[in-house]
Amino acid sequence: MNGPLPESNTEAFAPDRPYRLSPSVALRPEPFGALVYDFTTRKLSFLKTRLLVDVVRALDEAPDARQALAAAEVPDAEHDRYLSALAGLASAGTIEDRGES
Repeated sequence: MNGPLPESNTEAFAPDRPYRLSPSVALRPEPFGALVYDFTTRKLSFLKTRLLVDVVRALDEAPDARQALAAAEVPDAEHDRYLSALAGLASAGTIEDRGES
């Protein structure tokens, strides 16, 4: 690996906070979900379901991550699983806190 390692997001994911797709990240829809490319780190990853793509896209308009799940119509029984996925995306820098109070 060349160059310095990217800084990891050290803030804990808080589902009651507002998030957005990081500005350096692009999503490319695919039949399975989406390819995720970070232009800063040059890292390629995947969103493995279309529903997770819908959640990530809903983050920008939702007042918090929990409301993004509701907007994407994630079944209540799946909320913990999707919040865990969002925590991983936040840790990777794919999504970030919008910094709103």
